Amino acid sequence: MHFLLYLPLLLGAIGLLFLLWRSRWILARSAGEPRMQQISEYIARGALAFLKAEWRVLFVFAIVVAGLLAYSGTLESSRGEGQSHPLIGLAFLVGAFTSALAGYIGMRIATRANVRTTQAARTSLGKAFAVAFHGGSVMGIGVASLAVLGLGGLFVAFFFLFAGGDALSPELRRVIEVVTGFSLGAESIALFARVGGGIYTKAADVGADLVGKVEAGIPEDDPRNPAVIADNVGDNVGDIAGMGADLFGSYVATILATMVLGGEMVQSAGGLGPVLLPLLLAGAGLFFSLLTTFFVRVGESGGAQAVQSALNMGNWGAILLTVGASYGLVNWVFPESAELRGQSVQPASVFGAIGIGLIVGALMSWITEYYTGMGKRPVRSIIHRSLTGHATNVLGGLAVGMESTALPAFIMAGGIVGAYYLAGLYGVAIAATGMMSTTAMQLTIDAFGPIADNAGGIAEMSGLPQEVRSRTDVLDAVGNTTAAMGKGFAIASAALTALALFAAYVGVAGIRGIDIYKAPVLAGLLVGAMVPFLFSSLAISAVGRAAMDMVKEVRRQFREIAGLMEGNAEPEYERCVAISTQAALREMILPGALALIIPAVVGIGFGAEVLGGYMAGVTMSGVLLGLFQSNAGGAWDNAKKSFEKGVEIEGNVYYKKSEPHKAAVTGDTVGDPLKDTSGPSMNILVKLTGIVALVLAPYLAA
Repeated sequence: MHFLLYLPLLLGAIGLLFLLWRSRWILARSAGEPRMQQISEYIARGALAFLKAEWRVLFVFAIVVAGLLAYSGTLESSRGEGQSHPLIGLAFLVGAFTSALAGYIGMRIATRANVRTTQAARTSLGKAFAVAFHGGSVMGIGVASLAVLGLGGLFVAFFFLFAGGDALSPELRRVIEVVTGFSLGAESIALFARVGGGIYTKAADVGADLVGKVEAGIPEDDPRNPAVIADNVGDNVGDIAGMGADLFGSYVATILATMVLGGEMVQSAGGLGPVLLPLLLAGAGLFFSLLTTFFVRVGESGGAQAVQSALNMGNWGAILLTVGASYGLVNWVFPESAELRGQSVQPASVFGAIGIGLIVGALMSWITEYYTGMGKRPVRSIIHRSLTGHATNVLGGLAVGMESTALPAFIMAGGIVGAYYLAGLYGVAIAATGMMSTTAMQLTIDAFGPIADNAGGIAEMSGLPQEVRSRTDVLDAVGNTTAAMGKGFAIASAALTALALFAAYVGVAGIRGIDIYKAPVLAGLLVGAMVPFLFSSLAISAVGRAAMDMVKEVRRQFREIAGLMEGNAEPEYERCVAISTQAALREMILPGALALIIPAVVGIGFGAEVLGGYMAGVTMSGVLLGLFQSNAGGAWDNAKKSFEKGVEIEGNVYYKKSEPHKAAVTGDTVGDPLKDTSGPSMNILVKLTGIVALVLAPYLAA
């Protein structure tokens, strides 16, 4: 069994070697003409400058929180209470550092892959696709590899330190609970990265659209627009570094919750099988995601359908291979029978629960594609409502977003009930792990979109032939759909992960359940349901304030820089980059602090059961609100893009700059902060609440 301890570490190391090899392959591609390289350098410098400024703030935060955790662990250990230990502070720092590193690696390669995608697009769509996809694979494989190595490495180290390598030692519980600090660190950084990156990118995007496209009537990526570089930087810090940290946190939290529940089964299982299974499943998913990247390609004459089919092949290939491997893993490491809280669990039922998780993830991606994809009924309904003006466009998007919560709610509910029926609470947790096992491929596909988007921007700003922009537009259009699918996948995983964390919390806190008949518990439920709305309000308001500053600056430059509109002068790009950077750093603090402080206050002030009610409220409200915002924003975005290609409404064809197109731009502007700032932040809020509660659970039990 000790060999199995090191197998996830080996798979993680293979992933890092692949990352280094693939990075070298991308950097060996041609970066094109000097003008293309100059624009790419602007984007890379802006993205790195933002990350450095963000890290300075988060470094102080991480040191303070790690110190508090270590001090609390010291007090608890000295009293002989609970299972915590001062090393939980170290685990927190490792989780925070690894999460930040995962985002940095992916963003650094993405800002090099974008210009190389543009250059490849001068030759063919297939070559451009290869560079963009493999650039995304560095992010996907890097995140999964660092997560498996970080979590697995800490578990192995603490297992021998505290439990002496004995699976049946009572100290195993301490091992798992100290490792919880790793997940708390990862989720904390993910929240700030997602909120900060979302504010940055949407402030620039809204400013560039409102003044450049609507007022000045110039194309989206026109080099005369002072906010265009900040907009492209935002694609990297929000959709790559932010999304990377987000899914890193999801990945770790899901594995950890399953390990906590598996720890309760060790005595009945007679070994570490239930604890190691989620780590092994994650390692297998990483390996097969890596393997599948070698078979994803598009022919020289392919179009949008060929690109989507290639990505679907990569996704389904990784899923099917992981399903096959999970059958072998379950029968290899899981005992013939184990018991969790009075319910017997067998290998066949565990494998069935894993299958349910993978099916739920696939269905969630499909539903998101339906509600946000071009040509689908929901987006067409928004297009038709644009004919009668801005207000009806906005109403149409709101209706689509609200409708889009129904099917996912039924699917997630069915998945939860099915997994619980098969294997109890462990079944729900391992279903979430199954869903997240191919995170490497999911994130590869998701990061592909921003790289393609940046490639199109560089082509426009460099004045390359229209055929180059046409090829990057094909990649960008598919990337918009995959980005929306990625957000739906992340929110669905958050729902299952939150339930697994909830089950783990109840066991560690030593309570029998959550009785909402009690007034304090019901009050906690109500407050918890309110928090996602308050969080969303803060995030959207932050984007609005930052966008106002951006609009004023772009207008000033158009007004004061002589020859700018004629193309005879260069905009002051750095001023817009600075506005987005300062706004993101200033505005991310309050939402992040609320997410961490409120559950701590509720738990310490009112007890374990009230905190459980609060967790339930945050989960139910946050998951549905996240789905609504992400899908509404994605549908608005593709409705606007449909007009840019030309759409027929009631016998007339409408294009850019028509009145319905202007209404669609308004809807897209409303939807931008929903789909890229507050909506994706909901899944982190839900998981972070569960992780904070799980860290507090030993203190509350004591």
